[in-house]
Amino acid sequence: MPSESPTAMTRFAAPALRLAPGVAVCATVALAAQFLSDHYGAPAMLMALLIGIAFHFMAEEGRAVPGIAFTSRTVLRLGVALLGVRMSAELLVGIGPATIGLIVAAVAATILFGLAGAKLLGRGWRLALLTGGSVAICGASAAMAIAAVLPRNEHSERNLIFTVIGVTVLSTVAMIAYPIVVAAFGMDDRAAGIFIGATIHDVAQVVGAGFSISEEAGETATLVKLVRVTLLAPVVLIFSLALRNVGPVEPGARRPPLVPGFVVGFVALAAINSTGLVPAALSALLVDVSRWALLFGIAAVGMKTSMKSIRDVGATAIVLIIAETVFIALFVIGGMQIIG
Repeated sequence: MPSESPTAMTRFAAPALRLAPGVAVCATVALAAQFLSDHYGAPAMLMALLIGIAFHFMAEEGRAVPGIAFTSRTVLRLGVALLGVRMSAELLVGIGPATIGLIVAAVAATILFGLAGAKLLGRGWRLALLTGGSVAICGASAAMAIAAVLPRNEHSERNLIFTVIGVTVLSTVAMIAYPIVVAAFGMDDRAAGIFIGATIHDVAQVVGAGFSISEEAGETATLVKLVRVTLLAPVVLIFSLALRNVGPVEPGARRPPLVPGFVVGFVALAAINSTGLVPAALSALLVDVSRWALLFGIAAVGMKTSMKSIRDVGATAIVLIIAETVFIALFVIGGMQIIG
């Protein structure tokens, strides 16, 4: 009996030791990206991507390969699942039915616009769903969640990296430009918050743009943005169910599950958080874990992508993601005029 214990421990420790070098590399990149964000104001996700791409060679061969693959998939999905702790039924009640209806319509219309635009530009539906969903919902986080359920092909990682870079850059531009747009349209603070929260892609830039106008605009923008994030789970679930019989494309790849585990986790955490039983300290801790898991994951995805593949994405993809960004802004402005 005593001789069995070391064997069991060895079986448990061996996979962890195999993954450790790659996970450590991803952690180092994530820490460097966060340092740049804290000290120089650069978006942490974008920095993790760019630094990760610079270390692409580590994902091609060597001891780090298994850990990088694990981080780019499992750790990234954990981060998406933990986003659910930010959600609650109270959010939906506080924002009002008319605004919720506008947000849902804007998300659906932007995704459909992306599909139509991609067809017009001669691009594939995978890129359309990835960019359209990311622009419509919550930027880089949505890109990673949607990419996890799309049938994979040789362009999957390239498209994901392009989308994350695109929505991050466009969010930063919007953070500067949209307060000027708000002033030009003469919006009050609440209307400004709704517009910013319903159109800018990433949460950090929504907060920055909203609070640069006023405290009320910032709080409203953050609330509206979190309602958009709430739509991540149903949109990913719809994509998963609709595309279940489309793949798998890669040889030997398994068909995805009917309901992805990270979507189940997202919904379960949102439901638990809605009960009000989650202590504030635990909720804050899980939000931090989610942010770091996403940062680790996007660093790993960056390492798995070469600069050449990014260049190969083409000008039409850039036109598509910019058009989607402009579309959702115009749609929301038009919708706000209708609902008053």
